Amino acid sequence: MRPRYKDFNFILHLITYVSDTRDILVSSGVVLFSDPPPSVARSRREVHMHTWYRYTLLAVLALLLSACGVATSSAAVSAPTAIQPTAAQAATSGESRGERSKATPNTNVMPNTPPKICPVTRPPAQSFRPPARYPRYAPSPDSFWYGTASLWTAVPKTGVWSGLPDNPEGYTQKVFWWREGYVWTEEPEPQLAVTGRRLDATAVPLNVSRATNAFAEDIQSAILVGVDFPTLGCWEITGEYAGTKLSFVVWVAP
Repeated sequence: MRPRYKDFNFILHLITYVSDTRDILVSSGVVLFSDPPPSVARSRREVHMHTWYRYTLLAVLALLLSACGVATSSAAVSAPTAIQPTAAQAATSGESRGERSKATPNTNVMPNTPPKICPVTRPPAQSFRPPARYPRYAPSPDSFWYGTASLWTAVPKTGVWSGLPDNPEGYTQKVFWWREGYVWTEEPEPQLAVTGRRLDATAVPLNVSRATNAFAEDIQSAILVGVDFPTLGCWEITGEYAGTKLSFVVWVAP
């Protein structure tokens, strides 16, 4: 509790009263004790008056200091204590400012080679050979034929697709599929269904375009599908056509 203004006003009045009383007593010659001889009485009176005045002032000062001490203690008790935020609170605060970490890995730290957790499709010991009317080797020297005569495709030998064009839909790639007996002029919109899922992390499904026909002398009749990978990482792609399924795994790198 702080000392009120009335308390300080009372103390000031008390000091003034003591001082005035001393002056009146000294000037009037009042003797507080027995009357000794004049010379002795005067000295004793002055000594007693000084002693009384000194003790009175000490009492007043003690009262004043006590009042100030109460005010200081009260202020110390009333002062609020600063509470430091805990680590969890700091983390929550950081998240509220939009500092929460993203589920999609940063492309700057994604490796260019597939990690062990990604079982990319590698060339088998005995690679697939398409029927005679089709090229013996895959169109690119960096890829190999993978599948059966019912459905096959070209897969990168390293198991990696890197440097793909980046657009709002994701990382774009064209995937060609073949099937023995497919003729591009007879089926311009082949009933090929392609799906894809990420294996090493959670991600939205693969974005796939409608299948269309394709033809060139070096590839013959083929089925073309455009795919967009929402994120980089380990992806499994599955194609299904006329009851035949074919899946392969690739690592999509920066």
